[in-house]
Amino acid sequence: MIPIPAELSAYRDITLTVNGRDHRVRVEPRTLLVDAIRDLVGLTGTHIGCDSTSCGACTVLLDDRPAKSCTVLAVQAEGSRVRTVESLAEPGVLHPLQRAFEDEFAFQCGYCTAGMLMSGLALYERDAPPGPDEIRRALVGNLCRCTGYEPIVAAIAKAIGDRASRPEDAEVRR
Repeated sequence: MIPIPAELSAYRDITLTVNGRDHRVRVEPRTLLVDAIRDLVGLTGTHIGCDSTSCGACTVLLDDRPAKSCTVLAVQAEGSRVRTVESLAEPGVLHPLQRAFEDEFAFQCGYCTAGMLMSGLALYERDAPPGPDEIRRALVGNLCRCTGYEPIVAAIAKAIGDRASRPEDAEVRR
């Protein structure tokens, strides 16, 4: 039997940096980032909702910018920093965005919450605080069928406003 050259193999060995940790995974070139995160890295907080960029449940931060992981190939994410909802909290301690979502009742079924939090996190970590209209624009690609958007916008605005008043939260976590 003639060996298949590595460049013609159906699989690629790549390193994904997810939540600050390197994960060596073997993927097909067509493997979506959301599937690699869930199935190969083992982090299931990133949800699969529509597989067509419509819902935003799969939103992660890719080099600190929101990205719908259902439309990014895992091989495209190699060399980038991927952050998932699991990066937000330490065990037993909620991130200020998570606290604000709880305080403002910004979730019901919770399916969209991870994507909403990650879109909100990109705003939370910016230097210039956004206004409500900018928060709404940032959430355009995230669908919620339960709460409406006002509690979600209020929660993100609250977390950002509270950050400015709490020195321990003012430092941006990267």
